[in-house]
Amino acid sequence: MRIVSRLIGLTKKYWKWLIVAFACLVLATAASLIVPILIGDAVNNALHIDATTLKVTGNMRLLVMYGIGILVLSLLRGLFTFGQNYFSEFIGQNVAYDLRNRLYDRIQHLSFSFHDTAQTGQLMSRATQDVEGVRFSLSGGMVRMIYIITLFTSISVIMFTINWRLTLVSFACLPFIGYVAIVLVSKLRPLWTRIQQQMASMGTVLQENLSGIRVVKAFSRQQFERQKFEKEARILYDDQIRVARVQAFGGPLMTFLTTIASSLVLWYGGMQVIQGHLTAGQLTTFYIYLGLLIPPIRMLGPIVDLTSRGIASGQRIFEILDTQSAVQEKPNALVLANITGDVKFSGVNFKYQRLGGRDTSGNILEDINLETKSGEMVALLGATGSGKTTLVNLIPRFYDVTAGSITIDGVDIKDVTLDSLRKNVGIVQQDVFLFTGTIRDNIAYGAVKASEEDIINASKSAQLHDYIASLPNKYDTWVGERGVTLSGGQKQRLAIARTLLINPRILILDDSTSSVDTETEYLIQQALRELMKGRTTFVIAQRLQTVKDAQQIFVLDKGKIVERGTHLQLLKEGKIYRQIYELQLRAQEEALGSEVRI
Repeated sequence: MRIVSRLIGLTKKYWKWLIVAFACLVLATAASLIVPILIGDAVNNALHIDATTLKVTGNMRLLVMYGIGILVLSLLRGLFTFGQNYFSEFIGQNVAYDLRNRLYDRIQHLSFSFHDTAQTGQLMSRATQDVEGVRFSLSGGMVRMIYIITLFTSISVIMFTINWRLTLVSFACLPFIGYVAIVLVSKLRPLWTRIQQQMASMGTVLQENLSGIRVVKAFSRQQFERQKFEKEARILYDDQIRVARVQAFGGPLMTFLTTIASSLVLWYGGMQVIQGHLTAGQLTTFYIYLGLLIPPIRMLGPIVDLTSRGIASGQRIFEILDTQSAVQEKPNALVLANITGDVKFSGVNFKYQRLGGRDTSGNILEDINLETKSGEMVALLGATGSGKTTLVNLIPRFYDVTAGSITIDGVDIKDVTLDSLRKNVGIVQQDVFLFTGTIRDNIAYGAVKASEEDIINASKSAQLHDYIASLPNKYDTWVGERGVTLSGGQKQRLAIARTLLINPRILILDDSTSSVDTETEYLIQQALRELMKGRTTFVIAQRLQTVKDAQQIFVLDKGKIVERGTHLQLLKEGKIYRQIYELQLRAQEEALGSEVRI
């Protein structure tokens, strides 16, 4: 019931239109209920049957009047039904619009820890199919349920007024019809839930396949991926066939029960007319009311099913909307402005959390203590999985520390607004992502009001302007999905330009030159030297030039800082650094034709 009340609560914003929709529903119901009465009166008053000759005579003028009345009521019923359907759909579409935006906004604001475990296909399914399920439930399920209840109550009262015995006879089959409808729903509900889940699973497989299509083709795994998708599609197919089987059985059964009810009314009602307890017009009116009553009862199953699907969809949507980000902003958070860029880690520990807030076993970072001054360049080195990327991700609060603190200019980053913090921290991430759009749009992604001159200057600093200028459309060149039209080095340089354009006080370069050749990296480093003046810069790199330029080098191993110092100091005193140098950096040094004297 909690989910139902929350779904209904979504419509409160549109209460005026709800009133209009329900008014149309009541008026349409009233119009439909008056028509059988007119038809019955027409049979009684405008038509006369001679009992001896069975000759039918009638009052043509009165028949025309009844006909016009029925026509007017039918037109009014059509008009009010249109209003009911339109405004119900209007409310449903507005609720769906609100839900999509709320869901999208919630997903955008959830921390990295949520997205580390959430599946893209599942999130897409909730933002599309589940929102549509709620819309259908509100506009086609709950409103029609109210219509059925109103119609059933009104017709029942009228039928009892006409002849209570005949009403009891006609109602003899209605419980069975309702029971069949409910049983069908009980069988269909779990199937529909499984179908929704399976469509999300199939969407996940499809999304992963399309995202990794180049890997699939490179390793000739098309057959394997096809079988994997076919397996998911087969499960969905089997469930939908089960639904079709249940519906195919239920439809004819309900038709049979409906026919029995009609036969009973004709049999017993005919006897009542013959015995003089009921007029032909009353029997006609009663039979028409029964005809109006049975279709809504037959619709009860599909409508309850539609409502249950909406409830299932609502539950999946509210799971996301109710999820709280692991990174929370304090109510009275400060705005971080005019910083110099002093960064300090004090006793920092960190461990990842699974969904539900359960910690993983073991710290990823442990007892991290480091301090950098404004304008310093810090290099982070270590084997894969040593915690370098995790460490820098704590600075903009993509994750929160589990112990200790991080301060910028002496202010704990948990005490400032996330927006002001991240505006002061520029990041070039290891996995460069570009959006479908122009090169200009991607460079100015974080500074949409940047001038053309600023965009060009940032591109020049990232050693990308000459390449862009050689393109036919220059900065208006369209970048394909995920930047597939650019090389790895070009994407890296575009990402650097995008970060530099926001002019942050703190820079994080997460292996930002790993995809460029030595010559391009050297040019980038020359440009970055000027841009790094007055900024605190954290660099994760395996390039010698970056390491040699750093004022501080921190070597991480299994989440701990095991060595720190300058390049020359660590060559003399560091064991792990020396191994890294011998395995990765010496070859670069020799290639550059330089020599380090120890």
